[in-house]
Amino acid sequence: MSIKVLLADAHHLLREGLAALIGGCDGLEVVGQAVSGRAAVCSARELRPDVVIMETTLPELGGVEATRQIKSYVPSAKILVLSMQRDGDMVLDMLKAGATAYVLKTCSVEELVRAIQVVSAGQTYLGPEIATIVTDAYVSGLSAADGPGKAALTPRRREVIQLLAEGLATKKIALRLRRSVKTIEMHRRHAMNWLDLSSMADLVRYAIRKGLVRLDP
Repeated sequence: MSIKVLLADAHHLLREGLAALIGGCDGLEVVGQAVSGRAAVCSARELRPDVVIMETTLPELGGVEATRQIKSYVPSAKILVLSMQRDGDMVLDMLKAGATAYVLKTCSVEELVRAIQVVSAGQTYLGPEIATIVTDAYVSGLSAADGPGKAALTPRRREVIQLLAEGLATKKIALRLRRSVKTIEMHRRHAMNWLDLSSMADLVRYAIRKGLVRLDP
């Protein structure tokens, strides 16, 4: 029986290339593609893939929150992160959200296929550079917290930050998340206070630094 793979990446050319490469490997089958975090969650719920290859910087819903939601809705799905993000916070955030593999986009096709097979078998796979980052992060006491002595932002506030950084107005965010404008404003205010940010420019810089949004269109 083939391992069913779902691809989640905003770059069309990369997705198509991955689909062709993975689809050409014995025992692997690409069952779907998603261009955003929300689409990845919806596709995972519908297609029930064995492995989701997840980018960290996805529009609408970032890789961390998309991973959390997919693991909540489809616990059997294994999340394999494929990204250029080397930031220790991001790596640990993805692993804590439920990812069981993290490899860089500079990896070889052979390594990616091996990672898919390993996580599908219920094991963890970290690329060599990522393994070093994780080890160094734990040794140095690095955590996924968003500030000294602070617990991580709640998933909802992280999501609000991402949507604000992507340029959505408060009213549109409220409609999308099915919350009141007052609630969205409260999340924004509390998140900015929590992170000690004083302006929207600071918030956007934070979102970029944390990989919640991508710089390219």
